[in-house]
Amino acid sequence: MSIATSGLHHVTAIAGDPQRNADFYLRTLGLRLVKTTVNFDDPGTYHLYYGDESGKPGSLLTFFPWKDAPSGRHGTGQATTTSFSVPEGSIGWWQRHLAEQGVETSRVHSRDGEEALTFRDPDGLALSLVAHPQGDPRAPWEGGTVPAEHGVRGLHSVTLSVDHEDATAEMFRGLGLEFAAQEQNRLRFTAGDGGPGAFVDVLVTPDAPRGLVAAGAVHHVAWRAPDEATQAAWRQELVDDGVKVTSILDRQYFRSLYFREPGGTLLEIATDEPGFTADEPLLELGRALKLPPWLEPKREDIDRMLPKLDLPAENNPEVLG
Repeated sequence: MSIATSGLHHVTAIAGDPQRNADFYLRTLGLRLVKTTVNFDDPGTYHLYYGDESGKPGSLLTFFPWKDAPSGRHGTGQATTTSFSVPEGSIGWWQRHLAEQGVETSRVHSRDGEEALTFRDPDGLALSLVAHPQGDPRAPWEGGTVPAEHGVRGLHSVTLSVDHEDATAEMFRGLGLEFAAQEQNRLRFTAGDGGPGAFVDVLVTPDAPRGLVAAGAVHHVAWRAPDEATQAAWRQELVDDGVKVTSILDRQYFRSLYFREPGGTLLEIATDEPGFTADEPLLELGRALKLPPWLEPKREDIDRMLPKLDLPAENNPEVLG
């Protein structure tokens, strides 16, 4: 293809209890709640966006929390680990911090000069904190619970698990990703200029069970497109290549299209524009429930369906709902 992504836009996962989800990502990981909205296809369910100060593309992990959702199963055909970038030298601090919060972590392990610490969120979503030797110039959210010198800088990478790698690797090359390295059954691809936020690892596990997307599992992985014109051209190239692609959908803060890579993981191409300040100022991001225009007439009904969220003072001094 003639178009190439510059990196990850966001990762979206399924969660269980929304309050437990918010407590973990705001209080334990120190991220900012940059948008409180609803699943546009199921407006009785929140869509919570966590990221840096402004929710820049590449910083975002988002959730659809269904309180009674069954547990998912990690396996092939899905993204199995979501990794965040933290400063070099911060892994020890995070190891102590997570232990104090009652979060069980792995031993620190190294790969290609990177140090990584893996753990799971309360629903079992596999997470990793990675310190990249070249550093990460992105600024952390300074208003949260984690000291800025140790704060999350944004997404580092995602790991996709597949039965066989050939077709997935071919599609990634078509998306402008370049093969970077291989270590045993793990292949790394990079987007744009590389570095944290531009990596995807493909883990080849032919004997693993097929994954089940439910609570504690990733729903989809989104890649960046700079604008709608590029996205539309990209969609046409995918269609011309025989890929089954959705129409371009209005997600209020970006435009989206979806398709599956051959291994089974749902992918998205999302625009950088217009961003999360489209309907509220930077200082007030995440404080109020925001609805797209077509759902505003149903606001009262939606308010009644949604559970109340008790958020930290840096997001909202009051109860949201």
